[in-house]
Amino acid sequence: MPRSACPSRPPADAGPPYPFRQFIVKVHGRCNLACRYCYLYEGPDTGWRDRPAGASDAVLALTADRIAEHAAAHRLPAVSLVLHGGEPLLAGTDRLAAFAGLVRRRVPAHTRVRVTLQTNATLLTAARVRDLARARIAVGVSLDGGRARHNTARVDHAGRPSWPAAVRGTRLLAELAPEAYAGILLVVDPAQDPAEVYTSLLRLRPPAVDLLLPHGNWSTPPPGLHPPPGPPARAGAGAPAPYGDWLAAVFDLWWGVGRRQTRVRLFEEAVAALLGLPTGTESLGLDPFTAVVVETDGSLEQVDSLKSAYPGAAATGLTLAQNSFDDALTHPGVAARQSGPAALAADCRACPLLHACGGGHYAHRHRAGAGFGHPSVYCADQQRFLHHVAAALARATGTGPARDPTTAGEGGTR
Repeated sequence: MPRSACPSRPPADAGPPYPFRQFIVKVHGRCNLACRYCYLYEGPDTGWRDRPAGASDAVLALTADRIAEHAAAHRLPAVSLVLHGGEPLLAGTDRLAAFAGLVRRRVPAHTRVRVTLQTNATLLTAARVRDLARARIAVGVSLDGGRARHNTARVDHAGRPSWPAAVRGTRLLAELAPEAYAGILLVVDPAQDPAEVYTSLLRLRPPAVDLLLPHGNWSTPPPGLHPPPGPPARAGAGAPAPYGDWLAAVFDLWWGVGRRQTRVRLFEEAVAALLGLPTGTESLGLDPFTAVVVETDGSLEQVDSLKSAYPGAAATGLTLAQNSFDDALTHPGVAARQSGPAALAADCRACPLLHACGGGHYAHRHRAGAGFGHPSVYCADQQRFLHHVAAALARATGTGPARDPTTAGEGGTR
């Protein structure tokens, strides 16, 4: 949505399991678009076909109860509720507003609920924008850039371009309810000119931009990456880094202006990680992972990105009807993602960028038949990008490296 960062973080001396703070709820499990690169509907995991299209009233009510139970048990001061899909607007704004209100009413009085909806914006109308704003639902928009030719892979089920409707919806959001405009989420495409893509997004007046790397791994590499066969050891040593170069180019545009027009979450998190501060992203740092997914049938899963690895990678075997969110905290997959450096490859643990990089996104470490105990397939790109940001920090302070990456963030956990 940018995707919501954890609204609150555990104490520095807390240990796992860390309670969930972000609840991603699939209010609708289908999409009105058929984006050609979609890892969810075009990827290896087809479990969505066996689930109901939309979450029932009973599932949504039980979700609210379970969130309230978790917030009370762990005395959470704040939680993030993400209305997701598919395309969540297919559920209707009345239903979305009612569910958001239900969660707010059922959590303890001491728990604040931030609600965000992630949409492709094609179904946004003036009435729907106003409905969402009244319900205090922030809206994040997924686009591939701010021009029609950036979005050629984003088509509907008849192959028609989605751009006209998407840009119309995004502009309505910016004009009618800027307070509800969370920002734009963009998946990086190194084939697109970075300066053109970034400046085109700014014309849509997003308060924030979230730049994501396309999901891929050692067995199914991302577009444009050609990792060598065999064990992915010392993955970043001298390897090409097209994504790192792309991010560095956009970072310079963002960093170099006197007054920034928008926040770029990845860049802010990179600066924070290099300075040893907490981060709230899956892709950087060693802060604990604290997100969980509720599917339309009430099953509990890990985040969708894992579905890009292999069928069932995100499954836990748990359901809202029979299990609490505390039960999900004990799942081996969740425990592994909360165990900090212990879950990382030996090369990652020995890397001077360990505390800033954190091993990269968990899904990007997978190799078929060998699990997730590897450096990220984007290792070279992460190194290129983080060294570039560190150099900018050093120049800005005039005191050499802002902080030695070997020690940045010591004492952090994940």
